[in-house]
Amino acid sequence: MTMEELIIRNIKTLGIDMIKKAGSGHPGIVLDAAPIMYTLFSRHLLYNVNDPHWLNRDRFVLSSGHGSALLYATMFLCGYPITLEDLKQFRVYGSKTPGHPEYGVTEGVEVSTGPLGQGIATAVGMALGEEILENRYVLEIGEKRKKIEKMFDYHVFCLCGDGDLMEGVALEAIALAGTWKLNHLILLYDCNSVSLDGDTTHTLNEDILKHFDACGWETLSVSNGNDIKELDRALDKAKKSDRPVFIRIKTKIGEGSLLEGTNAVHGKVLDDQDIEQLKQKLGMPDTPFYYHEGAKQVFTGLLAKNTSAKYQEWATEYRQYQTSHQEEIPKDLQFLFQREFLDPIEKIEWELPDLEEKIALRDLNHMVMERISKELPSLIGGSADLSASTKTYIKDGGDIFPENKYLGKNIWFGVREHAMGAILNGLALTGFRPYGSTFLAFSDYLKPALRMTSLMNLPVTYIFTHDDITIGSDGPTHQPVEQLAMLRATPNLNVYRPCDMKEIIGCWHDILKRRKPSALIVSKNQVSTISTSNPMEVERGGYIIGKEQNVVHAILIATGAEISTALRLKEVLLEEAGIDLRVVSMVCMEHFLEQPKEYQEQVLIPYTKVFVLEYASSLCWHRFVYNDQYLFTVDDFGSSGSKEDVLKARHLDFDSIKEKMIHMIK
Repeated sequence: MTMEELIIRNIKTLGIDMIKKAGSGHPGIVLDAAPIMYTLFSRHLLYNVNDPHWLNRDRFVLSSGHGSALLYATMFLCGYPITLEDLKQFRVYGSKTPGHPEYGVTEGVEVSTGPLGQGIATAVGMALGEEILENRYVLEIGEKRKKIEKMFDYHVFCLCGDGDLMEGVALEAIALAGTWKLNHLILLYDCNSVSLDGDTTHTLNEDILKHFDACGWETLSVSNGNDIKELDRALDKAKKSDRPVFIRIKTKIGEGSLLEGTNAVHGKVLDDQDIEQLKQKLGMPDTPFYYHEGAKQVFTGLLAKNTSAKYQEWATEYRQYQTSHQEEIPKDLQFLFQREFLDPIEKIEWELPDLEEKIALRDLNHMVMERISKELPSLIGGSADLSASTKTYIKDGGDIFPENKYLGKNIWFGVREHAMGAILNGLALTGFRPYGSTFLAFSDYLKPALRMTSLMNLPVTYIFTHDDITIGSDGPTHQPVEQLAMLRATPNLNVYRPCDMKEIIGCWHDILKRRKPSALIVSKNQVSTISTSNPMEVERGGYIIGKEQNVVHAILIATGAEISTALRLKEVLLEEAGIDLRVVSMVCMEHFLEQPKEYQEQVLIPYTKVFVLEYASSLCWHRFVYNDQYLFTVDDFGSSGSKEDVLKARHLDFDSIKEKMIHMIK
């Protein structure tokens, strides 16, 4: 048995032991893809275990996240900060080895994976981030400054399986990767032709290589996934390509198991008899969690040896860059260290529209974004083919295309909401502050990616326009109803719905300061600047935007463009019925609910009638009101027609709300 064979077999047996002890897991991929992992980590991956956040490290993404035991066993044997005890705690609550790889839990895991396809699409975002960095930051060396050195030139490797390539998000992202010519992206396809339900001849019958060819990728094939030399040659060739590379690697799922080649081995724990015979075939001791210390040292040494020269070379280049800028962390690189300062934003002198001037909230947001973009090199993004409607295109920012060396600000995603969200995650993992935009009703198309944004707590900003049923004649397919409730129900996600330019400024300041997932909801409806709105109150989530004149008879909570209606109601109710109304702008419900109880009760006085006005689902508003009668919300789908007719049909027009409030307050 050669040392290579010993290491590969040790990866397999450790993975199987982990799954056995946990009582759950996926042995199939552990047994068929171990040679792929060994070849990649021992001969090609550049990663310094002593500097895991090295900016120029290669990134590895396990899109087939169910193969986490394979990943953890490999990481342990090649020197990552994972112990044997960590392997024994596989899938145990609070351990460093959760059931699927989780970003921020296990050092060296670059992205959370689990839902199939997300890993591929996120890897595309990471590879796009590499291209942007590679072309932004160069060193001019020599007296005549003719030699240019790239400070960033790392690769993104992604291991996927049959299931990944069935998911639409992967196919969307694959098309973009080819269009963008992401030549530092290498996708390793563990092709065992078996998924959970059975043979893939019924579900994945297209010519995969031709598909990737058509998308602009270079395609390679490895006929035997156990042949280290063949794998090595394919990876060598892939790293030299001027296009993204797809390597199909033929394997046998669960190789060596009594269940080899069947769907049963995909996610079934091997029984004692199977494990015993498997270890005998592999020539490995039957002792649970056995590992060969000499093999571990060799594997660790191979990874370190591959990385050492490149790491030292990069460190020298980085010192030259520091010297040329005379800064320890040059300002244009601070965002990669999460040290980008907000001072420039705080010092911006904003020009606000006249109080009488009416401008759509989406246009006001565009004005704010244009100004912020000039101060933040990390702010990049685009839309799902809707920039003319969402107003998120940065003028004079340039486009991020291979033709202009990825030096722009604007990304063209096409009609690919789902891929857009996952690619934004990859850009955020690279260090950028990315944003993506579409209509609020289409947030459903990217929800799985947005969920991963929130699960990883990444600073991605989603900008949603056309935010309620008042968009009218486009009809119910374009009129969001349940989407705001869905977004607010998502953990870690802050949902902002501002009413004017001042609140938009406050939203962006809060978004950039907090470095968390955000959803910014900006209407296409035109609004006036409100004299009593306050950007500094946004961080509290809710505040009094329309103060009562004397005694509070009732409180009306509103958000977004509905604030204008709420303030008009305040005036008319006082004039016509003597009702003294307080209006509260609930810009961000999440922030308001984080405030001390004392502040919440200052704004929403206990035992006072509270109403809510928002042209969307009533879910999540019940906590503030006595019963449904106090909610001016929408719990059915919209309809095609004018804004006025659509609202009137649901008794949400101004006069209907006014009469109901008078009846309920008097």
